[in-house]
Amino acid sequence: MAGIKIRKMLYADILEVHAIAKESFTMPWQLNSFEYELGNKDSILNVASLGKEIVGYVCLRTIVDVTHLMEIAVKPKLRQTGIGSLLLRAALQELRRIKQDLNLVTLEVRESNIAAIKLYEKAGFKEIGRRKGYYKKPIEDAIIMDLDMNADNSSLTFH
Repeated sequence: MAGIKIRKMLYADILEVHAIAKESFTMPWQLNSFEYELGNKDSILNVASLGKEIVGYVCLRTIVDVTHLMEIAVKPKLRQTGIGSLLLRAALQELRRIKQDLNLVTLEVRESNIAAIKLYEKAGFKEIGRRKGYYKKPIEDAIIMDLDMNADNSSLTFH
């Protein structure tokens, strides 16, 4: 989408990001969760902006040798426009730059969230399992997916 810029999340962005989380998830993060991740040296937090408006965000956190996609969300009115792909690609590229020895990125996604599953598959993620009843409000299974960062790196270019 034209005009979208990806940049690091700032503390000043937290209220706008939290509003997107509340529109996107039945159990959104609290404000202090975003504050915690901003202060965590092992986290990558980026936002997508259109002009002065924040329209999406992504959060990844590395624990030892595995990175977990914690959250990614785009304002409902702008979903399916490529913003999620831009956010994910930029975060994975940044991750590759700062963690060359990283092997794996993991995530969980609601089994009913077909759009997100397609986004992750396009990025090279593969389903590796399920967690029964993982999500609440409503109760739903999670699909566990991972991305081998040592593969052909197609996830960094999106095909």
